[in-house]
Order: sequence, then structure tokens, then C-alpha cells
Amino acid sequence: MLNDWKNQLTQTRAASARLAQAHPQLMKAFQGLNATQGANGLDAKTRELIAVAVAVTTRCDGCIASHARAAREAGASEAELSDALSTAIALNAGAAYVYSLRAMEAHSQFGE
Repeated sequence: MLNDWKNQLTQTRAASARLAQAHPQLMKAFQGLNATQGANGLDAKTRELIAVAVAVTTRCDGCIASHARAAREAGASEAELSDALSTAIALNAGAAYVYSLRAMEAHSQFGE
């Protein structure tokens, strides 16, 4: 097992409660962002599959735990999750490729 995701979610929520207590305006704004999701008709399952893929690309364990749970609750299958994750993997490889081009260009410019 790579991680205890249920514990990860519990710990993240506990830490979140402490932050909310220390900065309630921040938490209210963050909750407002979350409340706007789906306003244009995207269903919960699709949103959560996107969220898990984004969580992987941003390397956020708390986000992975939260959105993996929400994706399951929204009815996402393991096959659908693997499709979303394959997009995240492809995008990360694509980003590394594009940033490699930037590094090549920078290297070249320093030689001029």
C-alpha cells in the first residue's frame, strides 16, 4: 500500500478545520469556489474524474484522497478513473516535452 487514503482524508480535513478557525474568510472563499462547480452543467462524476487527474498532475495527496472518494461516490468506475489518469500521465509527459524545448532554447541563448 502506497498510502492510507482514508487516513489521509481524515488528517487533511482535521488540518483544514484548524486553518478555517484561524482564517475563516479564506475558508469561506475556498468553499465558494467549490460551490460554483457544475454551474454550467458538467455532471459530478465527470468533474471528479477531472479533479483526480488534476490532483495527480499537481501532486496533491489530500486532493487525491478527497476527489478519489468523491469520484467513487459519483459512480466513477475503475476503468473510467484509469482513462482520466491516462490523460494526466499523457499531459505530464507532454508538459515535460514542452519544457524540455524551453530548456534547449535557454541553453542555446546562453551560448550566443
